[in-house]
Amino acid sequence: MKSWIESLPDGWTIYVWMVVGVAILIAVVIGLRWAARNAQFDEDIKYVVFDENDKERMDPEEYTKYKQVMEQQEASRKEYLKHKAEERAAKHANR
Repeated sequence: MKSWIESLPDGWTIYVWMVVGVAILIAVVIGLRWAARNAQFDEDIKYVVFDENDKERMDPEEYTKYKQVMEQQEASRKEYLKHKAEERAAKHANR
């Protein structure tokens, strides 16, 4: 193996780095695409970490925004669960 590596012409390592760089760029694009499709860039996501015990630490408008965001999150979760249940029922109906 060592003699094979030594037999390679000068400058071959740049090609290895180029392949690694392209692989990293592809992974970044795939990650950004996934994040955009799954609402990971939503600025209201910060309100999901709060709960009712944080009410006294929040301004009234922040608390109102928190309640609104949580209602949206719960509605989204219910819709997701409904969709998954329908998929599961369709899968079992086809058996």
